[in-house]
Amino acid sequence: MKACVLYSGGKDSSLMGLILKRLGFEVELVTANFNVYDSYIPAKLSAKSLDMPHRVLSLDKKILQDAVNMIMNDGFPNEGIKYIHKEVIEAAALEYPVVADGTRRDDKTPKLNKDQIQSLEARKNIQYINLDSFGFKTINTLVSSLFKVKKEKSNKDNSSDYEVEIRILIDEVGGNSSEIFPEHYQTNVVGLKD
Repeated sequence: MKACVLYSGGKDSSLMGLILKRLGFEVELVTANFNVYDSYIPAKLSAKSLDMPHRVLSLDKKILQDAVNMIMNDGFPNEGIKYIHKEVIEAAALEYPVVADGTRRDDKTPKLNKDQIQSLEARKNIQYINLDSFGFKTINTLVSSLFKVKKEKSNKDNSSDYEVEIRILIDEVGGNSSEIFPEHYQTNVVGLKD
């Protein structure tokens, strides 16, 4: 069965892709892009290092603009990122019978709640899978045994998260993305361990 894994190139979405692949799903790693910046490139490189197919899902820039408006009004990114994630999942659900992502138990955003998941599965007649039963420590244990990972300060050239295009659009419309997003680190999977 074909499965889409929403893919940033990081450890969580890479773990989900590998789990589904090893369970026999026909996995396609999919990175959303809103045509503001080629933010999918780090994810494409990570997918290549895992020898898994990668696809860019080009979506309407209006989704990103609406999210940026939410973020700028709130002064905080959570609701805008949740909005984008929900829209990306809805778009993927139009093309794939299984949609998965790397969200885990202790993530705050982006994350669908139980009611949203049940509604999505019923409305779209799909399966939605995430890492919700896995916490940060468990993910790190699994990842450290499976992947070669590079960790560096997040920037537009080493991340394929929604945040990249959000930051660029915020700055383009006169906002200051550095005031909204704290400095943090990004992991990129660069291969499988032997």
